[in-house]
Amino acid sequence: MISKKLGTPVFFKQMRPGKNEVPFEIYKFRTMTDETDQEGNLLPDEKRMTKLGSKIRSTSIDELPQLINVLKGDLSLVGPRPLLMKYLPLYNEEQKKRHNVKPGITGWAQINGRNAITWDQKFKLDVWYAENQSFKLDMFILYKTIENVLKKKDISSDAHVTAEKFRGNI
Repeated sequence: MISKKLGTPVFFKQMRPGKNEVPFEIYKFRTMTDETDQEGNLLPDEKRMTKLGSKIRSTSIDELPQLINVLKGDLSLVGPRPLLMKYLPLYNEEQKKRHNVKPGITGWAQINGRNAITWDQKFKLDVWYAENQSFKLDMFILYKTIENVLKKKDISSDAHVTAEKFRGNI
């Protein structure tokens, strides 16, 4: 169904920074088309997102292929979400601490606002997690993640169909 509605490949792959900023390739199900403008530039996310893509994201099904990343050792089930490689030079010293632990499919920031909170809030939550990581905390985060997915809570911000782009603290 994904290939018919959104195109191929069905899997979306992208390089992301892992623990200690070591890059790895993350896997997700495709949720947007590859439509471009007349100059060959990708259209904005809002124009490439389809009804099927929105449904896949609202149920977090797009994240399931990341279980492959967990099996490969690139990701944990719980940890700060791996962001884009292009954001690495934009982090301040405090924000970089999020890379002291392995990234995860879900995390402290995801259960405390996900895409409905600011970048500053996300980084503070990620750093707090990196400094307070524990088995008990991870179990709580997994429980709350399931609850939030079932409630379809905080999937997107009010202004964007995907997360707003991080522009640094300048």
